[in-house]
Amino acid sequence: MPVEVVEKFESRLVTTGANPSVELRYAIRGTNDDVEARSALVIGSPTLYDPWGSGLLFLPRDTVSIQPVGDLLWEGIVRYGTVPQTNESVFSFDTGGGAQHITQSLANVARYAPAGQTAPNFKGAIGVTADSVEGVDITVPVYHFAETHYLADAVVTLAYKLTLFALTGRVNNSAFKGFAAGECLFLGAAGTKRGSGDWEIGYRFASSPNVTGLTVGDIKGINKKGWEYLWVRYADAEDAAAKALVKKPIAAYVEQVYPYGDLNALGI
Repeated sequence: MPVEVVEKFESRLVTTGANPSVELRYAIRGTNDDVEARSALVIGSPTLYDPWGSGLLFLPRDTVSIQPVGDLLWEGIVRYGTVPQTNESVFSFDTGGGAQHITQSLANVARYAPAGQTAPNFKGAIGVTADSVEGVDITVPVYHFAETHYLADAVVTLAYKLTLFALTGRVNNSAFKGFAAGECLFLGAAGTKRGSGDWEIGYRFASSPNVTGLTVGDIKGINKKGWEYLWVRYADAEDAAAKALVKKPIAAYVEQVYPYGDLNALGI
């Protein structure tokens, strides 16, 4: 029994706008084999579809899907839409921020104590106990952004893939996409070869601003690049006014925790 592919009455759902699309729906009869049904649908549906019949815009076939609805009967859906071409790009971003554990506040707003007593001055240290400074987790500015690029097969060589691998987890050592050196962290890339022979590669980044002139307790003039780590050492000190032993910042350290790399070698 030959496999029959017939377009259904409720077909031709058209979506207009910046990214127009069309759905064609079919009934596929004469087989219980999904591979055979899908192959028949591909053969029985057009490769390109002109949604307005003007001859000016032809949407390429994007996806083909089938599902069984009875014995020897399938429903098939063919979707047509705009497909990014080689050398096109797609961009996205979010400013959700990142989490950071801090032990120092930007400023102490107020100190309170019982009547007749003075609250100890911890110089901005947060969560001070007898033995340590516990700190607090906060949300800090982190700009996450992603780019998807469609690259020719000749560009995505083994050497290029190894470059992506080598630069993952590295911070820009020079200006990159509007960010100063030290601000942009490359989180990695994922690529898929498309049927047209080119590559769809998604690149992910996070940016944290460089800062200068930070103050920690009585320590001033601290400079830190975006992805360097600042930590503080404390020591016991006497607060004469409060007649109490306090934890006082005695040193601040800026550490490099990510290697640097030339992110411009990504070629995007």
